[in-house]
Amino acid sequence: MQYSKSIERLRKIMDELREQCPWDRKQTIHTLGPQTLEEIYELTDTIANEDWKGLKEELGDLLLHIIFYSKIGSEQQQFTFDEVVEGVCNKLINRHPHIYGNVKVENDTDVKQNWEKIKQAEGKKSILSGVPPAMPALIKALRLQEKTKQVGFEWENTGQVEDKIEEEMQELYEAVEIGNHKEIEEEFGDVMFALINYARFVKVDPERALELTNKKFIRRFQKVEAMADAQGKSLHDMTLWEMDELWNKVKEAE
Repeated sequence: MQYSKSIERLRKIMDELREQCPWDRKQTIHTLGPQTLEEIYELTDTIANEDWKGLKEELGDLLLHIIFYSKIGSEQQQFTFDEVVEGVCNKLINRHPHIYGNVKVENDTDVKQNWEKIKQAEGKKSILSGVPPAMPALIKALRLQEKTKQVGFEWENTGQVEDKIEEEMQELYEAVEIGNHKEIEEEFGDVMFALINYARFVKVDPERALELTNKKFIRRFQKVEAMADAQGKSLHDMTLWEMDELWNKVKEAE
């Protein structure tokens, strides 16, 4: 198979579907949006599971969406797929002057700082403007911190972040004691923001860490359900102490 022609084959199929398939003809950039987001989550799941076969498939699905958007863009006389590709090529060359120019860098930190400076020169009004408003809050917090780090807005060491967590936790406890829900919500958000900051300092991806915990909880709880069922019991009829006893047995078995 001549893989070099695969992109053109996909574009031809897209043209045919757009012309002949009632469902594909009906799609707009707005109807595709939620579907694209779903594909992103499916892609992320294969990455978390290191499912290489699934990753290849999901990348194909995402590529299809890129071709689809480009087809609609062409129909609307806004842009073509070739212009999309050319645009990202130009962006990569412009933002890597240490490869395609005379700029010298020492490490990846220098690269990131140069990247932000170039974006500012391109007309970005804020270093935070590249963070999508609709991005999930946990990932957004991480990106905000990574962005501001590039201009030196960063703690000097892990100990300072630990102190900040303690400070935010104390403020949360005080808000809970007062009983002001709005303040509790705000302080809880501050605690999470500080914990995400700490994750960066100890080189942990907070999204991945939380997802691993989610998967662990699901696995263990389903084992608890199975153990209860094997004993002829329903969780609805069991006490918390009885369920906790099964939970501890599952933990010990693991």
